[in-house]
Amino acid sequence: MAKALLVSPSYFIFFIFLIFSSATVSIFGEEYSYVKSINPKKMNMLKEKVTHFQLYWQDVVSGSNATSVTVLEEVNNSSTLFGSVSIIDNSLTVGPNLSSKTVGKSQGLYASTGLEETSLLMVMNFAFTDGKYNGSTFTVVGRNNVNAKVREMPIIGGSGLFRFARGYALASTYSSNDKGDATIEYNCYVIHY
Repeated sequence: MAKALLVSPSYFIFFIFLIFSSATVSIFGEEYSYVKSINPKKMNMLKEKVTHFQLYWQDVVSGSNATSVTVLEEVNNSSTLFGSVSIIDNSLTVGPNLSSKTVGKSQGLYASTGLEETSLLMVMNFAFTDGKYNGSTFTVVGRNNVNAKVREMPIIGGSGLFRFARGYALASTYSSNDKGDATIEYNCYVIHY
């Protein structure tokens, strides 16, 4: 008669642990093989700086040269325009006049999201076309309470010279007309490398 091999429960648990841990290591090793740490200096991330931009956002909704086009109308003739969505390609100028020097474009959309007050969800890239920042962008996404004197929205990222950007934008209405055209002053504070 053969002798039964007696194994203590602790050895058995240890043996099972070894089997599963070696399988887990190979699975996790393969799963994260595409991730590695990188030295920030190799990406020119040497020192953060804060840059202030004072720009004028030209929202033209009237005429044949409109830069803001409504693609969805408001729901049930809402007084707050709730549900309307506009696509924008607005000029960013250095002065408040539409004829001022254009240094970039604000491209994206705004949607009316307030049932009881006029507030917009702003999703836009400030894409620069002039000077040192030509080809660079930063992204503004946030709530814009149109009736407030000053509206604050976050800057959540960027490209080019604004990689890893963060900060905030302050918007205030400079002028508007009865056609719906508006000039908005934007003071943007951008932390970047």
